[in-house]
Amino acid sequence: MTDGPPATPSAPTGSDCRRGPFRPGDRVQLTDPKGRMHTITLAPGKRFHTHKGHLLHDDLLGAPDGTVVENTAGVEYLALRPLLADYVLSMPRGAAVVYPKDAGQVVAMADIFPGARVVEAGVGSGALSMSLLRAVGDQGHLHSFERREEFADIARANARAFFGQDHPAWQVTIGDLVEQLPDAVEAGTVDRVVLDMLAPWDCLDAVGEALAPGGVLICYVATATQLSRVAEAMRDHGGYTEPQAWESLVRGWHLEGLAVRPEHRMHGHTGFLITTRRLAPGVTAPLRKRRPAKGAYDPQGGEWQPEDVGERPVSDKKVRRLRRSVTGASET
Repeated sequence: MTDGPPATPSAPTGSDCRRGPFRPGDRVQLTDPKGRMHTITLAPGKRFHTHKGHLLHDDLLGAPDGTVVENTAGVEYLALRPLLADYVLSMPRGAAVVYPKDAGQVVAMADIFPGARVVEAGVGSGALSMSLLRAVGDQGHLHSFERREEFADIARANARAFFGQDHPAWQVTIGDLVEQLPDAVEAGTVDRVVLDMLAPWDCLDAVGEALAPGGVLICYVATATQLSRVAEAMRDHGGYTEPQAWESLVRGWHLEGLAVRPEHRMHGHTGFLITTRRLAPGVTAPLRKRRPAKGAYDPQGGEWQPEDVGERPVSDKKVRRLRRSVTGASET
């Protein structure tokens, strides 16, 4: 037995820039009296300008989180570090982000635990990746696959800006999941797989080989037609449990005195989530008795395009410009 207090474990990645007084390089969310929010990155000598005056970054440096500062016109701003949910909705994006309400469902319903070995396909702008990294922690491993190198660069830069450094648990591979996964991981060693992509049914064989028995596969899809097709593919595969699907709706409330009522606007449909679990090798799940309606199954398949499900295309010019912007800012 040794004397003295136990050794203090190293702080988790990103925790240092989430607490303490404001420092240069910190992102700060400023809220004005009307509830409008502005996000700035603190730098000595800089100013934040609006049409109603300006305030000095130096007035915030060294101040505690939750400080109120006044600009030259006497307007007061509440200064707080943005939460992850705030950050992902305001960060630079090349592709649509997974909203916080869905990212939270992915983490909870796929049971993403500290130390988990997770595979993700479809990095986009990195919103879901950051939630997954928070969940697996420094001792876990997130292996993300992204076909477009520009999107991967944008996601890395966004995550670096939020965590303050490259996350040690994150590995990003450029390429197709089906082609790259068998060489990237040992069969039966992955705990969780998260697919945010156009045609997740194309990946079921590769994912099935990688997942450990009992491992969870969760897919995020935008339309009911995608949801139906991936569910039937899971059933036809034979190596997965009966899939479960749902969507989450968030409705805010107006709170002012006795005027307590639902907000006029709400976060409605953003996407569907569907989960299933990997069966042990050689096991066949008990037959689920169903009585589908006549004509419920469409045998026609084919390759899907983003336009088929109403996705707005992102121009290559915009992605290249955004890539230069965020990667350049993260390196300064």
